[in-house]
Order: sequence, then C-alpha cells, then structure tokens
Amino acid sequence: MRLDPPKPWFAPKRYGYGSSWPIAWQGWAVLAAYFLANIGGMLIAQEIFPNGIFIAAIIGVALFSTIILIIICAAKTKAVGTGAGAGSHRTGTNP
Repeated sequence: MRLDPPKPWFAPKRYGYGSSWPIAWQGWAVLAAYFLANIGGMLIAQEIFPNGIFIAAIIGVALFSTIILIIICAAKTKAVGTGAGAGSHRTGTNP
C-alpha cells in the first residue's frame, strides 16, 4: 500500500523565509484559531486582571499563540523548490 505524502497547509513566501497564505482548509482553520485565541485572550484578560497586569497578560497570550502558529506553519508549509516552475529561474549575477 502506497502512502501519499501529507499535503501542505501553507505556501512558502515567494521571497524571504516563512509561510505565505494558507492553501488548505486546515491552514485557514489554524489562522482563524490564532485570531480567535488572541481576541478571546484579550477579552478574558480584560475581565480577570487589573490594568497593569492586563497588558502583560495580553502580551503573554499573543506571544504564546504566535509561537504556536510559527511552529505549526514551519511544520505544515510546502517545501521550497517543490512547486511548479521550481528551478526554472536564472541564478547568478547580471551580465
């Protein structure tokens, strides 16, 4: 029985390092969960913590959810150089 490789959830950025927009429904679900976690964390922290700690709580929630998002994006982004036209661009210096 042949196992197909898992499909990526995010496309790589065209230039630079990192992920671009989601290319599968799972990627969109992760992105929606990220925004909901940040908004929900802000609303919950506003009710629980006083003003001084509130800002630290928001920063903590945003930092934690961003780290989780980066880990998921790194694991589920299509490998660079495997898409259509990979290797078809010229490299080197200008003549």
